[in-house]
Amino acid sequence: MKTFKNIFALLFVTASFLSCSDSNDDDFIEDNPVAGLYKIYEFSEADHSVEVYSEKQNLEVGYNELSLRIRDKSDNSYITDADPTWKPIMEMENMAHSAPHSSLKNSDNASVYKGYLVFQMAGNESENWNLTLNYTYKGELFSASHKVDVRQPSDGLRKVQVFTGNDENRYILAYVNPKTPEVAINDMQAVLFEMEDMMTFPVVKDYSIVIDPRMPGMGNHSSPNNRDMVYDASSGMYKGKLSLTMTGFWKINMKLFNTEGELIKGENVSDDVPNSSLYFELEF
Repeated sequence: MKTFKNIFALLFVTASFLSCSDSNDDDFIEDNPVAGLYKIYEFSEADHSVEVYSEKQNLEVGYNELSLRIRDKSDNSYITDADPTWKPIMEMENMAHSAPHSSLKNSDNASVYKGYLVFQMAGNESENWNLTLNYTYKGELFSASHKVDVRQPSDGLRKVQVFTGNDENRYILAYVNPKTPEVAINDMQAVLFEMEDMMTFPVVKDYSIVIDPRMPGMGNHSSPNNRDMVYDASSGMYKGKLSLTMTGFWKINMKLFNTEGELIKGENVSDDVPNSSLYFELEF
């Protein structure tokens, strides 16, 4: 009889354990689609709010990749069909201008809309950036403009170039990747825009960007196995390979050529010309 009771108790415990395991399997916990990002802004409306996330703690001069979510305050759910658009505007004392920016698109998680902004300059006490957001919420179109703080890069390095080319057109070239450079051959990316007018910045397609990385503090030596950046239609970016042979400060010298092979901006590096007028800076 005692043996029978022990077997019965064992079966009961086993059944209870399996029951708990099945219950836990049903309690699916959704991954946080903005994990690892900073929430740098939350713009609150009466019944919803717009959350803005970034890999960086602040908006900076240059390329800024951002994620947006629109939260329904009534149940804390996130809207997946808002179809948002945005436009940055710099309000200056005597004029206003916009900045290059992508469209906003649903990411793999439909509640997160992703895009990027490229700021040419920082704000100051008398000149401020405003971000206008347009989106649909519960069938109603919303439009609001919010002041945002744009600062110089925290590392103090040049990651964007605004210039007039040899063709007399105005361009904006911004560094994208690598975000964390390594002693290796790194994937390099940049975005290039033409300033059509103060509010319009179309992507420049099918140009080429020759790169020549140098270490000014180490005899201005270069590195092998670099690959010039060419336009990639699927991403709208210029892609190449950046060879970094040691840690330290690097100046990524560049030359920009148009579709006809004509030099638009930049110079060859030599003993007499230690760096091109078109360059990015890296330090790691």
